[in-house]
Amino acid sequence: MVQPIGRVGSALDNAAAESFHSVLKVEYVHRHTFTTRAEARLKTATWIADFYNTKRRHSAAGGKPPVEFKCIIQKARARTDQKDQAP
Repeated sequence: MVQPIGRVGSALDNAAAESFHSVLKVEYVHRHTFTTRAEARLKTATWIADFYNTKRRHSAAGGKPPVEFKCIIQKARARTDQKDQAP
């Protein structure tokens, strides 16, 4: 894990990253015991890829998982781009 880079009130405020790390610790890391650092890295990455990004609902994304929310945003941008390119 990497330390936060911003200061309070800074444009580089990383509240989203801090929130993610809090969820990661509360919902996964503190509930499991790992025998090695390599195991911890692998299982944590798997949890992020298989659960956090695909199934867990996020309030900032309208209650949708990040993968689903990303698809919605991409479709909306594509429609906007098509309208901008129309003669």
